[in-house]
Amino acid sequence: MRDFRDAKAMAHTLRESLTTKAITISHSESLELVSRMLGVADWNTLSALLHAERRDTAAPVAQLKTTTAHYPAIPLRDLVPFPNATYPMFVGRDSTVRALNQAFEGGREVVLAIQRDATIDDPRFADVYDIGVVAQLLELEPLSDGTFRVLTRGLRRVALRSFSTEGAAYRAEAADIGETAVRDARDLIRSIYQRFQDYTAAHGILVPDIWLFFDQTRDPGQIADIVATRMRLPIRDKYELLATLDPIKRLQRIEALLDLPQRPVSANYVATKRRALDHADRRRHQYATLEHLLLALTDDADAATVMQACDADLGKLRQRLTQYLDNELKHLMAEGGSAMPTPAFERVDQRAVLHAQEVGNPAVTGVNALVALFPETRSPAARMLAEHGVSRFRVDKAIVRLAGKEKG
Repeated sequence: MRDFRDAKAMAHTLRESLTTKAITISHSESLELVSRMLGVADWNTLSALLHAERRDTAAPVAQLKTTTAHYPAIPLRDLVPFPNATYPMFVGRDSTVRALNQAFEGGREVVLAIQRDATIDDPRFADVYDIGVVAQLLELEPLSDGTFRVLTRGLRRVALRSFSTEGAAYRAEAADIGETAVRDARDLIRSIYQRFQDYTAAHGILVPDIWLFFDQTRDPGQIADIVATRMRLPIRDKYELLATLDPIKRLQRIEALLDLPQRPVSANYVATKRRALDHADRRRHQYATLEHLLLALTDDADAATVMQACDADLGKLRQRLTQYLDNELKHLMAEGGSAMPTPAFERVDQRAVLHAQEVGNPAVTGVNALVALFPETRSPAARMLAEHGVSRFRVDKAIVRLAGKEKG
């Protein structure tokens, strides 16, 4: 058996055979039966083990512990977390907030479960991927709009055995996963070091501490995770990296992804992202948010032209953003270090690349980032744009109108 698809084929054959004998079982029941036939407790455990078997035959199998633990859980719509990385998240679902409260009353550990479909508001076990991450809660702060900002640090991979709502709070049962034995990977690490520099330059990704990390760390698994955290990838591709338990295989997969053709980022947009981080650094903010990015976009030649075409008063918008950053984000202040983009910032950056591809732009610009900001409807940045008359509909019309003038 090569992977979970073979087990699913066995389950399908089992169902068909039983049907001929007038015995009907569900698809999930057939998966559970196949798992027990193979000596594994349940389907989720079998699936995780089969994911782990995608390795060289010489490498030992990653071990899944038989004991499990129950944790409060957070379902993530559009973020794939990795161990040894810190993530600021903004949560608002009632079941998630209750889970966070339970975690802070207990051991401050939660399971971060990745949703298969971001549009599902109340996910169940079938709606999340098999592999998640146990994370430590560092901070929890209520925000004025009724949501919460939570700071987490990924600790280790786990295989989910269950995910449900208990007492109106998300809970998960999970088993720790051990990675395969680490082999020498100096040549592979050296190759990724060089390619990742080119990748960050092409994407305008600002990672001031990454090269120091490479100098200090020789663990292939940690290096793979820290690079994967910063890559601009669809959720499915990032999850595949998380679920690849052999560190060497994970590095090889990353190397292949780094070799894919990349759409260049315009010099103006690179400078805009740098300016957004500077706005955060000057205020000693630990993270650069969408509001830092939007303030930088008001001085981006491409994005500013489009916002002005929507009749936005950029002076008033800058003033509103500046007041917000100075007064509402004091909780982000930290001593020393450079600001890191929040997951929302990175999502917008990734959407900007996709938008540039969709419309056929030769390079990613601030206009693509402006368009990519609108889906972040819960963010103050999106609300401020709406307050100043800048909507997705008006931006799209302005882009077409301005393009027509350039051709004329």
